[in-house]
Formats: sequence, C-alpha cells, structure tokens
Amino acid sequence: MRTMKAAVFVEPGKIILDEKPIPSIGPGEALVKITTTTICGTDVHILKGEYPVEPGRIVGHEPVGVIAELGAGVTGYAIGQRVVVGAITPCGQCHSCLDGHQAQCGGKAMGGWRFGNTIDGCQAEYLKVPFAMANLCPVPDGLTDEQVLMCPDIMSTGFGGAEAGRIRIGDTVVIFAQGPIGLCATAGARLKGASQIIVVDSLPERLETAKRMGADIVLDYKQVDPVAEILKITGGRGADVSIEALGTQQTFESCLRSLKPGGTLSSLGVYSGKLELPLDAFAAGLGDHTLVTTLCPGGKERMRRLMNVVASRRVNLEPLVTHRFKLDEIEQAYELFANQRDGVLKVAITP
Repeated sequence: MRTMKAAVFVEPGKIILDEKPIPSIGPGEALVKITTTTICGTDVHILKGEYPVEPGRIVGHEPVGVIAELGAGVTGYAIGQRVVVGAITPCGQCHSCLDGHQAQCGGKAMGGWRFGNTIDGCQAEYLKVPFAMANLCPVPDGLTDEQVLMCPDIMSTGFGGAEAGRIRIGDTVVIFAQGPIGLCATAGARLKGASQIIVVDSLPERLETAKRMGADIVLDYKQVDPVAEILKITGGRGADVSIEALGTQQTFESCLRSLKPGGTLSSLGVYSGKLELPLDAFAAGLGDHTLVTTLCPGGKERMRRLMNVVASRRVNLEPLVTHRFKLDEIEQAYELFANQRDGVLKVAITP
C-alpha cells in the first residue's frame, strides 16, 4: 500500500501529521498531487471542536497541484497539468447545482463542502477530487501557486460576500474584520464599484493591508466606536451594504447597526453558539433590511473567473501569504495560525 503524509484531525485540540494511504480513484474522479495549500479559519474551528468532523479525517480545502491520475470519463485534461480545485466541489447535476446553489450540492446545507469535512482534504501529499469534470480548473501559464492560492476559498468567499451584497456603483460599503476573507471582501467591494469603503479592525498591519486592497477609511475599534463613526461619516444615513467577515455576535450586530433602512447585510462569518438579532437595530423586522449568507462559491468556472482577475492584475493577493511551512511542519503552522501570532494572515504549506 502506497502511503503519504497528511494532517489528520484526531480530537478537539489535536491535529497531527500522520501516514495515510494514497487515495485510489474511480470513474469521474482525479488524483491531484498537492504542490501548495494553506490553513483556513474553518480548519481552526475544526481543531477547536467548534465544527465537528470525524476523527481520522484529513483536513484542508484549498488545493493547488498537478494531476497525477485521471479516472474513466475524465477528459480534456492531462497528467502533469497544473490545476486549482475549489473548496466547494459541486456535482453539477443535482437540483441545487442546476438551480444555481452549487455550495448546497445535493440539497443539503453546505453539501458542496466536502474536502476536510465529509471526505479527506488537501493538507496532504495527494488529494482525491470528486466530480473532476466539474471541478478541475487549469492554472493559466505565468501564474504561480501563491498567486492563485487564495482562489479556492478566501478570494471566492470574500468576493462572494461583495457579490451577494449586490453592491452598486456609488455605494458606501462597511466591512467588519480584515482577516484574509475580510480583505478579499474589501477588494471585491472595490471591483464591484463601491465609491466609499470603510473597514473595521484593530490590528495596524491589517488596516494597512486593507488600504492596499481598496479601503478608503480604516477604523480601529479599540480607538473609536465604529458604529457611531460610520453614522457620522455617512451623515447619519448608514451604509448601503455591510459585510460581516468574522462570525461573532458583536460584529454581526455592529454590521446591522451600521446599515441604512433598506440596506443589505452580507454575512460571511462562521458562527458558533447562539446568534441573536437585536430588535431595535432590526427595526422590529420592518426596516426593509436584507440579510444574506454566503458559502464559498466553487466549481471550475468560478475558479477560472477568479484566476482571470488575478492574471489581469485587477487584484494582488500574494501579500496575504505572510508565512511559509513544509507539510512536515504543519503542527507548528497550526499553532501559529490558530493563535494569530507574528502578524500572520495566511500560511503557504508545501509538501
């Protein structure tokens, strides 16, 4: 039996590097040799036991690699071809996919999120890709792994928040939290035509990065009351769109309180525990607010479009990669990332 190194969830608080069998593939599937991957905040939720996966699961859902094997029926690709695979792997054939909700593949909430959740993920030397024809996306010549590393999840999710918020040209947009997803939401809001982008965080390096991503005004919530400041900046009107990119009661509520009547709250956070809706901020349900949630859009067409944005230099997300580790160092990488030390934004993991 051929084996590989892989990051494996053991129990809450414990992800280790272990030996696992190299996956065998069947019809419609592909085997990808991972060249670069990364750690996501959702992986930290798994590590902490805040999102349940079964013990022994290989974690990770942001793969860049080369095709090692192709199953029967997978055509138009070649062994050795560089590919990106989205964190969400829709089948492309079920009712949800055909209805435009690929992330909810199979008619199940989050059904399209398979890697590191319901099947083994990509923090390993090899990855089995289901529904390969719908999910393998060739990497354009000239783009490096790190240039496209944000496409599978972080870029797709952040941009998805801006898209779901239906930002219009000339809108004022507020984004709470400037971690990697929030920073991508900032870049997405700029591309969508927002004329004023206000971001909220407390870490100076993230606020500086936000400016490079397109933020016009940065607010440190430890120095000012962000809701009061946003209302002051907008002349008491409130933001047209607010984007929640952390997943806490406080940031969700602040997003809602920052909105104008008739505004849209676009939520990207992964929440744990109870989320409460303050009735005054919600105008008792009569404020014509829109609340929309987004799970990272996936599939090969989504990946193609995102890589086109990178290739055209409309956005540069390479600065989000602040630290680099070998797969052998995955436990150290988790310790750094989970504790948000040393100014970390994203880590690149290379087998």
